[in-house]
Amino acid sequence: MSYSKRLAERGIVLEAVELDNGKFVRAVQAGTLAYTAGHVSRWNGQEIKGKLGSDLTVAEGYAAARLSTLACLEALHTLLGALDTIERVVKVLGMVNVASDFDDTPAVMHGCSELLLDIFGDAGKHARSAVGMVLPYNYAVEIEMIVMLKG
Repeated sequence: MSYSKRLAERGIVLEAVELDNGKFVRAVQAGTLAYTAGHVSRWNGQEIKGKLGSDLTVAEGYAAARLSTLACLEALHTLLGALDTIERVVKVLGMVNVASDFDDTPAVMHGCSELLLDIFGDAGKHARSAVGMVLPYNYAVEIEMIVMLKG
């Protein structure tokens, strides 16, 4: 089954987005790899802001990671024309906005990993980092992705 069909079955519609913001691009292709810029927890009119461990629960962080992932996929969809040109997800960098004593960033980033596995199946298995830090504009999560392209 195509990745586009899997998205449609889940009610997910990826819109075309402006890739070039004047200072950087949201996604770029280099050979058989495509890279996304960092995408914060904002997608389709929804956004999640706050620090994990003080303002937000792990469940809210998980949802934020899903929004960030969808924003990355939207940029890739715009760049590539369709997600079906993706061979596999290679690497995910997950940055989580954390209070000083929060250390469960992996549980937050499972929101990203589980969504990628749901959409891409085995091709969604990826290397991943999940780090805590202060994020711009108090967004809960920011994610970067690297994907390998077919052919």
